[in-house]
Amino acid sequence: MKASRWRMKLFTGNANPCLAKEIASYLEIPVGDATVSHFSDGEINVAIDESVRGVDVFVVQPTSSPGNENLMELLIMIDAFRRASASRINAVIPYYGYARQDRKSRARDPITAKLVANLIVEAGAQRVVAVDLHATQIQGFFDIPVDHLPGVPTIAEYLKRKGLSNDAVILSPDVGGVTRARDLAAKLTAPLAIIDKRRPAPNVSEVMNVIGDVDGKSVIIIDDIIDTAGTICTAAEVMMDKGAKDVYACCTHPVFSGPAMERLEKAPIKEVIVTNTIPIKKEQLLPKVKILSVAPLVGEAILRIHEDLSVSKLFEA
Repeated sequence: MKASRWRMKLFTGNANPCLAKEIASYLEIPVGDATVSHFSDGEINVAIDESVRGVDVFVVQPTSSPGNENLMELLIMIDAFRRASASRINAVIPYYGYARQDRKSRARDPITAKLVANLIVEAGAQRVVAVDLHATQIQGFFDIPVDHLPGVPTIAEYLKRKGLSNDAVILSPDVGGVTRARDLAAKLTAPLAIIDKRRPAPNVSEVMNVIGDVDGKSVIIIDDIIDTAGTICTAAEVMMDKGAKDVYACCTHPVFSGPAMERLEKAPIKEVIVTNTIPIKKEQLLPKVKILSVAPLVGEAILRIHEDLSVSKLFEA
């Protein structure tokens, strides 16, 4: 069953057009005719060059780096579709920027993830599709429906094909990621290990204790984001010190900022498995980096939303 083409259209900003094309190919529809450019003073100019009146519109735009630029593109595109009388506007956000600012850690901290949600709703979005939100409670920041797609199934399928479901241990690099690690462990029927760590400053982590047996095992570290790679690389070194046979690092969102690539290249990690929610630059394509596509996952979710079918059925095992 494919989408009723004339009732549904998919558009993209400049954040990740390659992923949008893959999703459109899965749906067997073309990417909508729209241009996102800049005026001479740097302001964003959006031109929608085909009718969307009465159409179910899906806008694919992760708010990855440059986050502010990509967020503004998304907001302006949503506003354009609203003013063009689209029947429904669905913001497809494979990577939700500012997600790590989801609570007040100190006095006078902003909750920027909530602010971004308010902006998206106010712009005119009527539904959000997101992949692997950093904190699941972000769904509650929106006053519209949010379909939250986990990245673990895509990663689990790849690991099974590699034969890593045998003699493997799934490692959560912190207590906050245990639910994600437990999900992957269940799909691979593998035991679970946890690192209890302290973070004295942003992007600085200190390993405290390892809970679980990793001696002689293939350790698979799973996280939602690899940013500066400090956490993942430190965890890999600790695993090798604890007698691990080899280490694999997996994440949904390859942010890869600052010293990430240098750290990953030097780290005792056999393979870094990521998805294409965020486009990876050519200089970041290390031989050990494997990119998996979330296009089938997102495409199937879009199709189910368009046809008013259950999205959760995708993940029932």
